[in-house]
Amino acid sequence: MAAASTLRKASVLITGASTGIGRDCALFVDARGYRVFAGVRREADSEALRKAASGNLVPLILDVTSPEQIAAAVETVRHEVGAQGLQGLINNAGVAAVGPVEFLPLDEWRHQMEVNFLGVIAVTQAFLPLLRLSPQARIINMSSFGGSVSSPFLGPYHASKFALEAMSDSLRMELARTQIRVAVIKPAAVKTPIWQKAVKDKDRLLRDMPPEAETYYGYAIDAMVERAQDADKTGASTDVVNRAVWHALTSESPRTRYAVVVNGWILAFLRLLPDRWRDRLTLGRLGLRES
Repeated sequence: MAAASTLRKASVLITGASTGIGRDCALFVDARGYRVFAGVRREADSEALRKAASGNLVPLILDVTSPEQIAAAVETVRHEVGAQGLQGLINNAGVAAVGPVEFLPLDEWRHQMEVNFLGVIAVTQAFLPLLRLSPQARIINMSSFGGSVSSPFLGPYHASKFALEAMSDSLRMELARTQIRVAVIKPAAVKTPIWQKAVKDKDRLLRDMPPEAETYYGYAIDAMVERAQDADKTGASTDVVNRAVWHALTSESPRTRYAVVVNGWILAFLRLLPDRWRDRLTLGRLGLRES
């Protein structure tokens, strides 16, 4: 009974919990007795989460690019957890920009890095003092197989995930002498609204680019978008991600990386191939060819 009581009191913060992986993960962890602080960006998302969760879930308005909202979230969590501290930080908030490197505006690159990479650092720095209070704290960063293997027209997304994984490796070694463990979750094709949003943003971005962008890349971007839509329809359930997060959060010996997809070995195999071979296979999967 004492162990169950401790489990009920343990607290976890999850960013990007409005939709998709973050929302499902928040509800999954909440259902297993943790107090979940769920970062969302709108009050409507807060209300929806409250209705779907237990009374232990606490929605927080948290834009990971806002220093003010991060600071406010820290104060709320500190007040709630007290000396027990925070057992888990799950950095999940993310976006995906679509477009060719040649024409994608720098502001889109900056926003991608601000959310997917710098936002993770900002939140991690802010909550590390509370994580240090827990006897078994975990930092879990939501990456992607896109943090190991790139595809065309998602350059900003891949750059942010490659950077996230490099930072996670550094952080893991820096915290090796503490009780804090760092893990990276690497989903591939998982059903999540992030790709539908990327598809919608594609049209907006192309409108903002010069006419030659459509001439040079239009057909290829359309092929990539079709693949993204297919992945959204046929991708794995978020349950596979939830199970990986749960292991990283509760295991005495969490892995450093979790590949959480069916047929994930295919992408791992791609990473081992010579670059030119991998390029041909990746382009072939999109129905494209090299000149």
